Amino acid sequence: MHITDILQETFTSLSANKVRSGLTILGIVIGIASVIAMVSIGQGAKASIQSSIEGLGSNLLTIMPGVIQPGRGIVSSGRGSAQTLKEEDLAVLKDIEGIVAVSPESSRRFQVSAPTGNNTNTTVTGVLSVYPDVKNVTVANGSFLSESDTRSYSRKVVLGATVSQDLFGDNDPLGQTIRIGGSTFRVVGILATKGGYGFSGPDDTIFVPLPTMQKILAGVDYLSTISISVASKDQINSVKDVVTSALLSKHRVSDPDFSIISLDDMLSTLSQVINTFTIFLASVAGISLVVGGIGIMNMMLTTVTERTREIGLRKAIGAKRRDINLQFLIESVALTFIGGIIGVALGWLISFLVTYFGILQTQVSLFSVFLSFGVSATIGIVFGYYPARRAASLNPIEALRYE
Repeated sequence: MHITDILQETFTSLSANKVRSGLTILGIVIGIASVIAMVSIGQGAKASIQSSIEGLGSNLLTIMPGVIQPGRGIVSSGRGSAQTLKEEDLAVLKDIEGIVAVSPESSRRFQVSAPTGNNTNTTVTGVLSVYPDVKNVTVANGSFLSESDTRSYSRKVVLGATVSQDLFGDNDPLGQTIRIGGSTFRVVGILATKGGYGFSGPDDTIFVPLPTMQKILAGVDYLSTISISVASKDQINSVKDVVTSALLSKHRVSDPDFSIISLDDMLSTLSQVINTFTIFLASVAGISLVVGGIGIMNMMLTTVTERTREIGLRKAIGAKRRDINLQFLIESVALTFIGGIIGVALGWLISFLVTYFGILQTQVSLFSVFLSFGVSATIGIVFGYYPARRAASLNPIEALRYE
């Protein structure tokens, strides 16, 4: 039996009952589309987060108080471990070779109000004038805090793009005043939109001089974080080791009461989390592929029963078992192949619409497309094998007698 004859018979058989074939294909379509859409959304989320983090600068180290342990977050390592970073540490860090700039930060959340009547609860961060260079942020309007603002404990602020919109809407906030914790501050600058990362970002932050934050707003002398700009990405690991040794000596402890995180560490951790979540979603979506495969097996078994006399007649005139087996197996694979094509198109369309409406920038990878096709073909073979074998094993005499 020639392959052209088998393909023609396959077309005739599947088109004989279009509704049943269509409903059977639908299960495969939904499964393939779901897998592609979930994978593309996961890849898009991963790329978006990577872009946001890399936007901070490729040569950045962040020192945090306390010890970060996997699965436990920041863990106390002794009395006052959450307050282990002090301004005295800055002098030690500035003398380390390979460090270009050091940006200490002190952060706390406050309720902030504006003359417009709007108010918001946001993060207020005390910084030095070097902050924009270290964190790779730019000022869209006005200016950033200067060294004289730091020395004079000035009550000036720079607003992130989101905070500016929340407090002043479309009005120009430059020169306007806001109240933070009962104190009045004057707006001198607005940052360009940066994009969020983690649970917060510069867009949703108000920046004040570090001494003003420590003495007037928070009343503390410790630091929330210390960001370090390294001269070269190749020096990240060596500088990290030297900084660890220097701070251990400065704090006079044997075990670190601080944690040093690089952007590579952050990217690696987030990538693992997102990849795991994407695999989970794709696996859940893949369950529908199994359901679709069961639907194909059910249809093919029904088809074998309906075509029992036809199978007996073919065997009586010389058709071999492998011809019957191949006929039904190709019909099963054809169903999954058609469903795979439609599913890929539907999955791509869903991903396109998610991007088009600005929900998230998705990425449809060729790997997910080929994987979907491979899975659909495998399902066609696996779930079509038993019906095909059953059809091929029918006794021609008993098949001809079948009513």
